[in-house]
Amino acid sequence: MPAVVRGGRRQSSGPTAKRGAAPRNGGRGRAPRNAPAIPGKVAAIGRLDLSPRAVVISIAAGVVLLGGVLATGARAERIGASISRGLDGMVIGMGLKLDRVYIEGESPEASAAIQRAVNLQAGQAMTSIDLDAVRQRVESVGWVKSAQVTRLLPNTLVVNVVEHDRLAVWQMAGRNQVIDGHGKVIPGADAGRYPNLPLVVGKGAEQAAAEILPLVAQRPRLMSRLEALVRVDERRWDLRLKDGSLIQLPATNQDAALIQLDEMDQRRRLLELGFARIDLRTPEEVAVRPSSGDGRA
Repeated sequence: MPAVVRGGRRQSSGPTAKRGAAPRNGGRGRAPRNAPAIPGKVAAIGRLDLSPRAVVISIAAGVVLLGGVLATGARAERIGASISRGLDGMVIGMGLKLDRVYIEGESPEASAAIQRAVNLQAGQAMTSIDLDAVRQRVESVGWVKSAQVTRLLPNTLVVNVVEHDRLAVWQMAGRNQVIDGHGKVIPGADAGRYPNLPLVVGKGAEQAAAEILPLVAQRPRLMSRLEALVRVDERRWDLRLKDGSLIQLPATNQDAALIQLDEMDQRRRLLELGFARIDLRTPEEVAVRPSSGDGRA
């Protein structure tokens, strides 16, 4: 065990100088007040008791060591890698090696892609796993909104995944894509696997869907008959029903217009009887065109 060296002034082994005696010339007593200051580097050498010859030898040894490192070139990386493998072997010998990876929160559709993104080998040293790199790979999967990776010693890794919510299917230029609550397309999501999601159609529909869909979802009678919500001029919505009926909503106060529709449906059961078109764009005058002819409500 190395000796512990504590700080303090080193004492001389010779006899103690008499009190009041002046220090001899060249001794190590306190310098006179008017003596010139000793430069820092020279003072440091004096405190370490290094002779000029020792300083020269130390500098030469440092140059030789630096030259040896530079001479190895690419071999320095191989030396580092060899040391790292040796440490990994010690960790594995202690039983700290990857045996199980648990993925939580993934959907069946996204499971395979997330497993590929984890990309770890069974039996590797637990300390060699870069948790941040694993998280970044998992979050690069289109389904994944965020991920958290936890190392549970001695042999388990847990990947907790939060996926994007599936809000609707957006149809644009004949192509169907699944969008989340922020109107972003979810890469890799197969729209055909979500027949129960509402369909929004047209330019800008993906961005405006999060506002209108909760209002429609509050009305189960209307929602059950809805075929698609069509964005018109990126300003307002047309609701197309499964029986071919059309409900035209205003650009603003959509909730108030739907309340009007609720009242009309309660009085006349419009959603059951059917109609060609209901125009709710003008609050003061609601126009209803029956399926068999024109009319006004």
